[in-house]
Amino acid sequence: MTQVKALILTGFGLNCDHETALAFELAGARPYRVHINSLVDGTVNLADFHILAFGGGFSWGDDHGAGVIQAVKLKNHIGKDLLGFVDAGKLIIGICNGFQALVNTGLLPGLDKDYTRRSVAITYNDCGNFRDQWVHLTANLESPCVFTRGMDKADFPVRHGEGKFIAEPDVLTALQANGQVVFQYADATGSPAGGAFPFNPNGSLHDIAGICDPTGKIFGLMPHPEAYNHVTNHPDWPRRKQQLKGEGQAFGEQETIGIRLFQNGVDHIRERFF
Repeated sequence: MTQVKALILTGFGLNCDHETALAFELAGARPYRVHINSLVDGTVNLADFHILAFGGGFSWGDDHGAGVIQAVKLKNHIGKDLLGFVDAGKLIIGICNGFQALVNTGLLPGLDKDYTRRSVAITYNDCGNFRDQWVHLTANLESPCVFTRGMDKADFPVRHGEGKFIAEPDVLTALQANGQVVFQYADATGSPAGGAFPFNPNGSLHDIAGICDPTGKIFGLMPHPEAYNHVTNHPDWPRRKQQLKGEGQAFGEQETIGIRLFQNGVDHIRERFF
């Protein structure tokens, strides 16, 4: 079977490429870890791939702002290739630092199908420090997002110092009206956090943890789905193990919500291109 090819960016401070590659592999794709310079110098052709992943890390040490230099480098050198990738109906996912890069390139939120204009920002956490914790998320079932199809909630970890999503009121209204708000930080009951710390770890407006473009094919989020690639990643796994044992079920064979997110993307490409 022809495999779905996923390109995962590496280099210059990015540090989640191995985890992201594993997640795509578990989801049935063939991952390729590619240094950014290989796209810039033409050694690797972006058009040969079906999914592009902007992974987590600290690209260029977050100098001049998280994701800013990565966005400028890619936009200046392969901007036309990125727009061609979008026009071809292929998928892009940006996680944490990758989400920051996507909003700085203008690929998100893509209002009015304009993928060159920056209209939202991700800035310093309200708490004033780096947050490394697991968060509850509520998902928008009405969103066109390809990656979250069929999801109503999820738990993923966050690891960031600049995760606060901000935008002008009219932009926030448009994102909500279009269904582009994909994930919101939630409390233990699954209700939006209402800005309450630590459920909302950074102070994001409207508890926004992830957005997509109007087509649902470009998706960015601050939490790390690739870090939930096995049931034992979750901090509550010992309790869950005992619960399943009591129900006479095996533990450790379940697919995580993190892998399902990547699986949704891979399945979409198979339906669309094969």
